[in-house]
Amino acid sequence: MITIYHNPRCSKSRQTLQLLEEKGETIEIVKYLETTPSKTELKNILELLDMTPIELVRKGEAIWKEEFKGKSFSDDELIEIMLENPKLIERPIVIKGTKAVIGRPPEKVLDIL
Repeated sequence: MITIYHNPRCSKSRQTLQLLEEKGETIEIVKYLETTPSKTELKNILELLDMTPIELVRKGEAIWKEEFKGKSFSDDELIEIMLENPKLIERPIVIKGTKAVIGRPPEKVLDIL
């Protein structure tokens, strides 16, 4: 089973999902803007990705530039910021077992299949 944290409005997310479907994978789709992961889930995702919270933040988003850019935050504060503003979570995130990857470019998901 593969889990994809998906934003249907994002072309890279749609392309990644299509690639997974073409590979015949069983997919659980989490529309994370509607169903935000819990703090524990987000910490687990970061661990699977082997990333720090700041590496998972979409720094090009207007909300980041307007409210957070140039300020210092602890990892826990960044996790809270992402949970309160899920648009800031990089996408798409694909998880299979103990492996995870961000589908940018979409072909990166092939690394965990």
